[in-house]
Parts: sequence; structure tokens; C-alpha cells
Amino acid sequence: MAVELEKNYNPKETEERIYKLWEESGYFNPDNLPRERKESFCIIMPPTNANGSLHAGHGLVLTIEDIMTRYKRMRGYKTLWLPGLDHAGFETQVVYEKQLEKEGRSRFQMEPEKLYDEILKFTLNNKQNIEGQTRKIGASCDWSREKFTLDNDVVKTVHQTFAKLDKDGLVYRGKRIINWCPKHQTSLSDLETKDVDQVDSFYYLKYGPFTISTARPETKFGDKYVVMHPKDKRYTEYKDGQKIELEWINGPTTATIIKDESIDMRFGTGAMTITPWHDAVDFEIAERHNLEKEQIIDFRGKLLPIAGEFAGMKITQARPLIVGKLKSKELLVKIDDKYKHVVKKCYKCESLIEPQIKEQWFVKMKPLAEPAIKAIEGGEINFIPEHYKKTSLHWLKNIIDWNVSRQIVWGIPIPAWFHDKICIPRPGHEKDIKKCKDIIISENKPKCQFCDAKYYKDPDTFDTWFSSGQWPFASLGYPDSKDYKEFFPTDVMETAGEIIFFWVARMIILSLYITGKVPFKTVYLHGLVLDAKGQKMSKSKSNVINPLDLTEKYGTDAFRMGLIVGNTPGTSLSLSEDKIKGQKHFSNKLWNISRFILMNMGDNIDLNKKPELGDKEKSYLTEFNELVKDVTKDLDEFRFYLAGEKLYHYIWHTFADKIIEEEKAAIKNNSSEAKWLLLSILTASLKLLHPFMPFVTEEIYSKLPIKNKKLLLVEEWPSADL
Repeated sequence: MAVELEKNYNPKETEERIYKLWEESGYFNPDNLPRERKESFCIIMPPTNANGSLHAGHGLVLTIEDIMTRYKRMRGYKTLWLPGLDHAGFETQVVYEKQLEKEGRSRFQMEPEKLYDEILKFTLNNKQNIEGQTRKIGASCDWSREKFTLDNDVVKTVHQTFAKLDKDGLVYRGKRIINWCPKHQTSLSDLETKDVDQVDSFYYLKYGPFTISTARPETKFGDKYVVMHPKDKRYTEYKDGQKIELEWINGPTTATIIKDESIDMRFGTGAMTITPWHDAVDFEIAERHNLEKEQIIDFRGKLLPIAGEFAGMKITQARPLIVGKLKSKELLVKIDDKYKHVVKKCYKCESLIEPQIKEQWFVKMKPLAEPAIKAIEGGEINFIPEHYKKTSLHWLKNIIDWNVSRQIVWGIPIPAWFHDKICIPRPGHEKDIKKCKDIIISENKPKCQFCDAKYYKDPDTFDTWFSSGQWPFASLGYPDSKDYKEFFPTDVMETAGEIIFFWVARMIILSLYITGKVPFKTVYLHGLVLDAKGQKMSKSKSNVINPLDLTEKYGTDAFRMGLIVGNTPGTSLSLSEDKIKGQKHFSNKLWNISRFILMNMGDNIDLNKKPELGDKEKSYLTEFNELVKDVTKDLDEFRFYLAGEKLYHYIWHTFADKIIEEEKAAIKNNSSEAKWLLLSILTASLKLLHPFMPFVTEEIYSKLPIKNKKLLLVEEWPSADL
């Protein structure tokens, strides 16, 4: 008896029901898959920040990874796609601070424990919301293994890594230049700052016999070193270490001549004063020459008493007044009002980053980077696109020490304890007082062996990238779990190309250090998802695409295909609603093709019993078998965009417009050969298309009049011998 599909495909009615069917089947869990599976395949989902909703970029990540997962599952691999979410430290705290501002509250007026509990509740609510949205995208991940970066076992692994780094002499606490956000009162990673092109005034100032230049006259109060290149012939009369007396902003001062080869003789006059506390280059010069460093601007962005009458002023308020004073003292030579340069700003609040010297925890990166360089150069990791290999190696070979401290409440606490200043020896330990440890790395509160002084907890938390850099092995339960032993190293890490330095490289570094293995065999890097005009999405432009708006309107399958077709790895994708609409037409076309075939099938057909076919029908099968080979090869080699495009064109233009049209007469004549041919091609096409468009293909497949069906989710991938 013929099976009929509804006249129109209704994604709203189908998708939730189908996803529930998949989830209840247990087949997302690799331990429950049918058929013996000797080889494993694993993707660890990049943990989504649990502080909001999914955007179009998340939709791309989930679609690409789901395509890989569904394909490998159908190919007979024991397939694990492990989902997870990230507490996202600084970013989540900033989001919550905005909520506090709307309520007239400030985190600086709250007890840390109270703030932490509120952010935790906020994050867990968002986490639940994101999990629901991830399901709506069709992600066939194993929810029974879901991880969160604040899970106890993950935190324990992070703490153990820090302790090992300390034991191996790869961690130190020191005063170095860091990126400081005056608004959020924390140090930031390079990823949390953005370089902004800016036009400012550039001031040429008289500094004794020299003319120096600066865009920041407010930092110059403490300048007492003038630096020049030792080979600069203009300054041969000045000797390294020579003292000179001169008049400066707040009166007479003594300056010291410093000769240093890092000075660019072509820039300005070739002579410069340095402000070691507020400039990274100046800091390095001061370090090399063992020079004093003095703070001019406090951590709130206000001038300190060294600035005299300008003390307590914000930089923007003080700068014109300082320039006025310089002019009155005839120390202002000239002003260039068209000075183009790059400044660092906080990527969240747009505050100007103030370089500050602050005692922080740093990881020595050069020795850690060496094994990563060797592994990449040795071909242990495949990069797609390949040019990211060169990009990674350049960064790794020029790596600097990593500040892992953050002055925020929300995150994984640094397991360090500081010895109280008051040190009273216990009886009998008077001679051991020098053995008291100033700092102890421990998850639990330590006690001093030799005195009764207390240890107080480091209030800082880890940079989010320090914990997420351990995600591949930490999420799999390193070192003793069955999953770690079976699925590590993972097969693919799929993520955005823009975070290759900050996340991908650090995962490679930390995995090699802790496990001795690379964390993944292939890195697949996608580009940004842009709006239809090719502009980056942002709330300020009102051009952010909510994937659930599009899936609601056109269906999830159309949204997924719209993201994939034409999207080459590493390049940005302009996503328009028209593109999604076009793929909605394709899902309707597939539905109508299937409806026509099913209306003319009759009883169950044994596809394993191939009838005698004519030459024309044999040529159709030969052409289809070539498609199977091509699509399989494309998927094996990560060319998802090509595989999707080939399936689209074959199903619409070859199968529908050519084969079905030419076989209609035979179908009307009840030809068993024509029925077998059309049903065979449809069945295999649904399998090929399932990783891309899982909902509509599963729904159609469930109606096919064939024997021994399982869920399409776990059917075998078609072979090229139809």
C-alpha cells in the first residue's frame, strides 16, 4: 500500500519530535551504537560562553561539527561529540556587571561571595537556555557526557596543571607590565583588548639639550632617563650613564643617559625619554639596564602625587592642562595634530588600556612552546586551511610569558596562599624561621611548619584561556577515565580562525606538557559569519542574526545548508536571509520528490534485490555512484561546502529534473525496475544528505517502504556500488 507524505513539509511540527526521537534512542552516546565499531572518532565541542544566547557564528560551529559527527557515525565509527559550556570568566562578569549597573548596583560594593553566587545563578540559567538552542540546531552530541569548565573534576585538573608548572619552575610571580582596564579593574589578555586606529596630537618637547616626542605627556612626570642608540652619530658626545641637569614639568631634575640598541634612530629625533611603568617597550629597556620604575597613573586611571597640581585628575582632564604648563615653561616645541597610531582598548567597555606594572602570576612559555613547534613542524597536526600552520608557528616562535592572573571574582581561583607578614616562630623552631615559605601552591589552606603565621588566599582567578586551554583532556577525564583512554587524542578541533593564537596554540602547548600527546589530529578553522553586506555583526549596528529566528521561519535544515554551501574554510561568510530562503525551497523540493516517489511505490521493496536494468538506468546508477565517491571524498577531506553543493545540484537538477521526469512513464506503467531505481537513489540520497539536513531526511526516511530500517541517524553510509 502506498505511503503518502503530507502535502507540505512542516519543520515546526517535525523537528522537535525528531530530535526527541534521536535523544531517546540513546544513539548520541557512542556506547549505545548498533553494529560493532572498531575505530573511534571524537570531537570536543568548543565550550560556548554561558552568558547569553547563541548567534550565527555558533550556528556555523554546531553545523560543521554535526556534519562531521553524523558522517562518521554512519561510516561505522564509535563516534563521540562531547558538548560543553565555558564559565567565560571576564566576559561573563562584564555581562553581569551591565545588569548590575541597570539595577543601580556595583560589583565593587558587593562581597565577593555574594557576587560569585549571583553570577553562578545567572550562568546556570543561561547554560540551560543554550543547551535548548543547541538542540534546536540539531546537534547530535552526547548530552550524557556534557561538561562545564567549573565542574569539580575540571577545576581539579586545572589546579594540578598549575601545581606541576610551579614544581617544574615554569610559573613565577613577578612585577611586569600588564594590560590594565581602569573600568573593570583587572588585567586582560591580548584577546580581551583590541587595537584601534586613532588620530591624536603628537607633542614635541624640550628635554634639556634634546627634543623628545610623545602622544602621552601625562606620563612624563617621572621621566629621568633619556635613551639613544649607541651608534647614533648625533649623540656621540653623550656617554652611557652620564648625568645631566635640566628643567622639567615640575622643576629641576637630573637625567641619566642610557645607550640601548633597541632605539629606532629613524623615529623622531632618535632620542627618547622612557616611562617604564606605563609602556612595555620602556619597561624592557629599564629591565635590561636595571633602572628604577615609578608609577605615574593609578589603577583607576588618575594621576598620582608625582604629577603635582594635576594629582587626582583623570588623563583626559589633565592632558590639556599639562600641555599648557609645558608651553608656559617654554618646553613645548610643536604639536602635530594628525598623528595616526594604534591604541589598545578594552574590547568590552572601550576604555583605553593603561599598561601597568603589577605583581601577577606568569607562565614561562618558551620552553613550553618548543614541543608544540616540533609537533606542528613534524606534521602531527593537520591545519585547514594550511596557511594557519605558518601563522601558528610564527606566534609560537615569538611567544612571550603569559599573565594568567585576573582580578575578578568569577572564575577558577588560583590555588596560591601567601604567608602573613607577622612571623612568630614556634618553640624549638627559632632557627628555622627563614625556612617559612612566602607562597604555597595548594588547593587547601596550608599551615606553616615553623611558625604560627596564617596564610591568606590569593584573591585572583585564572585567565579563562588557562582553563579552556586544557579542555580537550580535562573534559575527557584525564588521566584515568575510560573516555580519555579511548578518545584522546581527539580527531578534530573545529573553531574560529581568529582565536588560533589564544586558544588553539595553548591547547597544543598544555596538552603536550600534561599528557605528552597532541590534543587533536586536525584543526579546522572557519571564518566569521558576516551580515548580507559583508559587515561584522554587532549589536550597535543592529545586524546580529539570531539563528533561531531563521530556523523558526525557514526550518533548521535550510539554515544549516545556507551556512555550509559556498563557505570555504578560513574565509568569512556573508549570510543573507535570501540564502536561507533558497535552501528552504530545496528542502521543499526534496519533500516533493519523495512524495511523488512514495505515492507510486506500493508495498515494501527489497532494495537488496536489484532487477535487470536497461542501459539508460545503468548510466543513472553509474552517475550516482560517482556522486557517492565524490561526496565521500569531500567529507573525508573536510570540503563540506563542495559536498553540500554537489548534493543540492544532483538532487534538484539531475534526480528531479532529469531522472524522475524520464522515468515517469515507466512508473505509470507500474515498472518494478523504475520503482527500484527511484527508491534506491532516493534512499541513498537521503543518507548522503542526512549530515547536512538531518530533520527532513530523517522524516522522509521513516516513511520509506523498505525492510529492516533503523533510524537514519545510525544507518550505514552508502557505498558506491548501487
